[in-house]
Amino acid sequence: MMWLREDLLKSIWHAFTALDVDHRGKVSKSQLKVLSYNLCTVMKIPHDPVAFEEHFKDDSKGPLSSDGYMLYLNRFILDKVQEDFDVTEFHRMCWTLCYKKKMRSPHLSISINDAFKVWCIFNFLSEDKYPLVIIIDEIEYFLRKLTEAMGIGLDEEKFAEYKANSKSCLSAWETINLVGMTYFCREVEPQTLSMGINHVFTELIMDVLKQGYMVKKGHKRKNWTERWFVLRPTALSYYESEDVLDLKGEIVLDQSCCVEALNDKDGKKCLFIIKCSDKSFEIRAPDKKKRQEWIQAVHSCIQLRRLGLTSPHREARRRRREVRQRQQAEEEELAERMKELQAANERKQRELEDMRMKMEEAAARAAREELQRKKTELDMQDRYRLDLEREKLVRLQMEEQMAQKSSELEQYLQRVRELEDMYHLLEEALEDERQAKHDEEAMRKLQSRLLQEEAAKRAELEQLHLQQQRELVQTEVEKKELIAEQQAKDRDLQAAEQQLKCLGTEFFEIYEDVKPPFQTISEKSISVFLSSSKRMTNWGPASFTDTELEMRKKFWQQSKAKGAQTQT
Repeated sequence: MMWLREDLLKSIWHAFTALDVDHRGKVSKSQLKVLSYNLCTVMKIPHDPVAFEEHFKDDSKGPLSSDGYMLYLNRFILDKVQEDFDVTEFHRMCWTLCYKKKMRSPHLSISINDAFKVWCIFNFLSEDKYPLVIIIDEIEYFLRKLTEAMGIGLDEEKFAEYKANSKSCLSAWETINLVGMTYFCREVEPQTLSMGINHVFTELIMDVLKQGYMVKKGHKRKNWTERWFVLRPTALSYYESEDVLDLKGEIVLDQSCCVEALNDKDGKKCLFIIKCSDKSFEIRAPDKKKRQEWIQAVHSCIQLRRLGLTSPHREARRRRREVRQRQQAEEEELAERMKELQAANERKQRELEDMRMKMEEAAARAAREELQRKKTELDMQDRYRLDLEREKLVRLQMEEQMAQKSSELEQYLQRVRELEDMYHLLEEALEDERQAKHDEEAMRKLQSRLLQEEAAKRAELEQLHLQQQRELVQTEVEKKELIAEQQAKDRDLQAAEQQLKCLGTEFFEIYEDVKPPFQTISEKSISVFLSSSKRMTNWGPASFTDTELEMRKKFWQQSKAKGAQTQT
């Protein structure tokens, strides 16, 4: 059965808090040593007392805190755990250490074994925070599964009343009391309640997704035998009977498995087959409905393995927690927005109060200004009356002045007309001058463009001149290199001729020494032999004769003369 470290830590936390009698978060070293030994025994881990003493050597006296023990627990126990130990026995050991000290209600209608199962269910559904509590949503989930397993429905009204009047979360012992007092199912028999608790425990804690009797076809004798099948997320096990004591075999479900229905054959109905990588298993269900349920359940387990997930109940718990976290985040965001709106509302109220006070001040100021305006208006009326009389006198004087000004205006208008005529003449002269400047500007742009083109051509000619100069210099350098190469070849040829002369002299000296034995050989034969024989050098016979050497020399001199004529 698959387990998670968080599930193990929850049970160990109950055992640790049971040993913490003073509720200070500390336990004596001797008690923790006994707890560690029991954990190692149940989990099939070799106990190392030396490592325990070495880890807690600084705490040789006095109690140890939960923080310090957690480091030892993770390093020396949980990190070494394999998946081959009995997890139920582990939980029962932790339960034995804590239930006698924590369970205080004597009026429970459930047995200690059922209370242990409720305790395990609490650990599975509790939040991953310490101290461990189960929230009201998970309590509702547990009660719904419990009442559903007992074949009755949850009393919605009673639960709503309890939800409204109770705490938002419960501890493990409060949860056991809630189930044991049968608050929501008073008319249920204790045996029915025990069966319901066992069903929920088997489903959630033991990861049993489905179980029941079916008939399986054997692999060797091909006989059909009735077995009790138990489906878990990783395997389909089959036992002799429903007491699950005698395991007859196990079908391991992995990614390569598949399940499908089979047609009726040999008088057998409701058949289906589970195909694995090494073998296939033919099974007969009691009826078609059961067959479809088993096929769907096995297919769901295979899909979980392909997706790399654990059990469906753990995935459902994870999804419920994610939904609650999202709802909590949304509620926190909503509360934050409400705070912001409330702050904005208070700010608006303050602004409205300030505006009301400002309006009152403005009204008082307006009243004062109205009184001042009326007084000023009376003063202005008196002043206007005096000004009116004064204006009448001034108007008479102005009429006289207007008559005089009208004659002056006629003269002024005449002068304006003359100035307008002069202005038109000046505008025409200015327009002519502007046209002349425009023509001059166009001519200047044309000259500038011609100068630019001439400069570009001059630059291009200079580039061509420079390129020709570079090519002449390069030709001169190549000519010098050819002359040097020719002089080197002349020197090599002179050296070769000198060597040939030396070789001829040596040859004749040798010939004079060996002449007596060859007196009978004619001079013509010797000359023919010399002309046809190859030249001997210090390194052996030459690659061509003297005649061929003379022909090559003449050919090379002719080629040299032709090359000199070509260069000149």
